This record gives sequence, structure tokens and C-alpha cells, in this order.
Amino acid sequence: MRFVFSMAVLALLLSSGCAGKKAKADPTAAAYAPGPAPATVTNSSLILTLDLSSFGKVAFVNTAGFVVLNFPLGHMPGRDQHLSLYRRGLKVGEVKITGPQQDDNTVADLITGTAEVGDEARNR
Repeated sequence: MRFVFSMAVLALLLSSGCAGKKAKADPTAAAYAPGPAPATVTNSSLILTLDLSSFGKVAFVNTAGFVVLNFPLGHMPGRDQHLSLYRRGLKVGEVKITGPQQDDNTVADLITGTAEVGDEARNR
């Protein structure tokens, strides 16, 4: 009984801090509030498109012509899918997913180009 009473008092004390009267926000304060400057566009013909496709990274390269790719969980490509390899934004090769797959890693055959650990694997 004493435990229930002490828990009720504790809950009452914790909730009383949030029960006070809230001050209304000054609408002019937001205009003068410090923070990052708004983004400006100087070239109105510039179009930015976000690339929401997931990409993986080369985790291992074998001289026999295959690579092990690591992908975020839930974004594993399907078998026989072709991906492009990019290094510092430049396309350096292509791979074909062959499997096997284990956890967030899968094996791919190197079709063209070269591969190094850390290269990005993305859809064509």
C-alpha cells in the first residue's frame, strides 16, 4: 500500500511540472531568431533531383573476378541484377549479382572495369 501511494505522489510531482500555463510564442521572434541562413537559388534553371535509391559498398575483391558487396539491411538487390560501380563519383565498372547472400553481404561477378574496396555499387 505504501508503494502504491509513493508511486502516485511521484507521478503527481512529475506531471505538475508540465501543467503550468504555456506562454504564447511571439510571431515576430521567429524572424529574428539566430540560425542557419535560408537557402537561396541563384540559377532558376537549376533542377535538383534527390537520388533515393540505396547503394552498397564493395567489401572484398577477389582476383578471380568476383566481389563481395555490403548493402544496408532491407535494400539487398535481386539475383541477376546489374549494378554499376562508382569510385569518387566516376563509373569504374559493372557487376552482376550472382549470390550467395548472407546477412547484408552478397556476391557479384565483375563484368567490366575494375573494383576496389570502398567503391559504391548503384543501379545503372
